[in-house]
Amino acid sequence: MQDQAVQEFMTYLRGERQYSAETVKAYREDLTEFWQFLAANGGTKPWDQVDQLDVEVYLSHLYDHHYARTSIARKLSTMRSFYSFLMSNQLAKDDPFAYVQLKKHQDHLPRFFYEREMTALFTAAAANPDSQLATRDSALLEVLYGTGMRVSECVNLTLTAIDFDNRLMLITGKGNKQRYVPFGHYALDALTQYLQVARTPLMAAHDEHHDFVFVNHRGHQLTPAGVTYLLNQIIQRSSLTTEIHPHMLRHTFATHLLNRGADLRSVQELLGHSSLATTQIYTHVTREHLQRDYRQFFPRATEEHHD
Repeated sequence: MQDQAVQEFMTYLRGERQYSAETVKAYREDLTEFWQFLAANGGTKPWDQVDQLDVEVYLSHLYDHHYARTSIARKLSTMRSFYSFLMSNQLAKDDPFAYVQLKKHQDHLPRFFYEREMTALFTAAAANPDSQLATRDSALLEVLYGTGMRVSECVNLTLTAIDFDNRLMLITGKGNKQRYVPFGHYALDALTQYLQVARTPLMAAHDEHHDFVFVNHRGHQLTPAGVTYLLNQIIQRSSLTTEIHPHMLRHTFATHLLNRGADLRSVQELLGHSSLATTQIYTHVTREHLQRDYRQFFPRATEEHHD
């Protein structure tokens, strides 16, 4: 899809909005998918001639193909951002996506790991048959769980962004927003061992020269897909039967903090959320934690009933 308006929109996202290459790519893919849908269903048309009927048919197509609600919401967000750009540049008069509503359904709570499950994951990470890469896997798991950073932030983490003395990481998030996140002695020990045992020798062996912390077996910067692959390998070595995605470790970080009494605004700052409303999804607690608090603090939870 070589469309001038789309090219200008991509330039706008990279330049003025300072979105990462990965985010810009996701926007382009959403636009391309909609363009291809139009082509296959009656033919493409200028962006300013797309109407609400086109949008409704497209939405029905997404629902019929069982796209996740979150994926559909993201695609709608992309199209609305695009049309906002078109209108502000006098390339379209209105937004055909403006009044489209997603089907309502009950929100799913974020999936997270219990503490005993995290223990099983750490055991499995250290059990990599390649002892050198086992230190990498352990450090990766400690950092993702111990800081709650996004996978994109993790793969772009540099050595110069880590203050080992004060145990702080300077994380660059969405829109190049930066935040400091502390890390504990488990992550410190795991990182120190990984850098000595794996990263330094791998970089030297393959004549690599870059500042990214996490590398693959050839010393190249680890990619988000690479992180997902490694986590799946860890799950397969563990006693757990669940699926894993890097974002589950972010969910786990937030959930465990809140369950142990952390302030919601502190968690918001640690996660790098611009809105507190985004963080509030983590205010759910585990059922056993809720029941324990209920039994401990509610006066009529355990007292015997008297006639």
